[in-house]
Amino acid sequence: MAQNKNALIRYKTIDKCLQNHYRKWSLDDLITACSEVLQEYEGRAVQVSKRTVQLDIQLMRSDKLGYNAPIVVYDKKYYRYAQEGYTITDIPITENDISVLSETVDMLKQFKDFSLFSELGGIIQRLEDRVYTEKTHRPSIIHLDRNENLRGLHWLDELYGAIQKEVVVHITYQSFKATKANTVIFHPYLLKEYNNRWFLVGRNHKSNALLNLALDRMLSLDYDFKIPYNRYDFDPDLFYQDVIGVTVNRERPSLVRLWVDAHNAPYVLTKPLHHSQRTLRTHTDGSVEVTISVRLNFELERIILGFGEAMEVLEPERLRKRMAIKTLRMARRYNG
Repeated sequence: MAQNKNALIRYKTIDKCLQNHYRKWSLDDLITACSEVLQEYEGRAVQVSKRTVQLDIQLMRSDKLGYNAPIVVYDKKYYRYAQEGYTITDIPITENDISVLSETVDMLKQFKDFSLFSELGGIIQRLEDRVYTEKTHRPSIIHLDRNENLRGLHWLDELYGAIQKEVVVHITYQSFKATKANTVIFHPYLLKEYNNRWFLVGRNHKSNALLNLALDRMLSLDYDFKIPYNRYDFDPDLFYQDVIGVTVNRERPSLVRLWVDAHNAPYVLTKPLHHSQRTLRTHTDGSVEVTISVRLNFELERIILGFGEAMEVLEPERLRKRMAIKTLRMARRYNG
């Protein structure tokens, strides 16, 4: 189930609970109610976390969703609506809401990518496909790549809420290279997907360094409402402008010149490796030379290796030498 749909179900559940003034609602009661409703919707055991419900209440109190819900705490333990008869479902839609919805629909119509994890990509098409499937009871027309065994996806909802509410987080994290886990105090800015893995981008509170943390390496997560959140003017488009993948190093972008054989040239020309890609020349045998301006990183090397003998690095020399070493090692493995 989509994370935003989960959130809406929780808001409606909390709203329904707080409308009942004949019962005292503690935070644990609200957590239980949300978990039970989501379990009924999803047909499996669901345990909503304390942090999630706390963020939901903060969001309902704010004007970000237009609720401004008068949720108060009494006896230092119980929650209720200060205004009897209040419900978030009675909030009328405004002309501004209609305008925003219209603009959103127009924006969504511009997206044509069917990738499962692209930002908003293919949403309209997927919705239309689901309606078609429900109406005709025929198999889906669109088939999207899915990996049900991806680890760390359960952090998405809480991290999305932390970014939305601008809350600092404590993350227990263990990278593949680390021998033991450590706790990082993190200012989260962005959730990014690449190659079927999710990453959290933000700043380390201690070092002030911009980092990305893989969700599948997170062991625990907690909110810190005491440390002030600082956005540091983070611009994701600028941050990833010269990068393929998610690894952003401090090096300046390099002009990478690549040769691609005739068979694979159409794939590279119709789906550029990077937005900076330019065609340098086309040879008589159909092969091409292209250039991209990117920072040299692990993901770039993976892509080049993925083309095998069909792609050759011509420049820069240090990247060419690295690829030569890797291909020699590969050849030794196959040659025994």
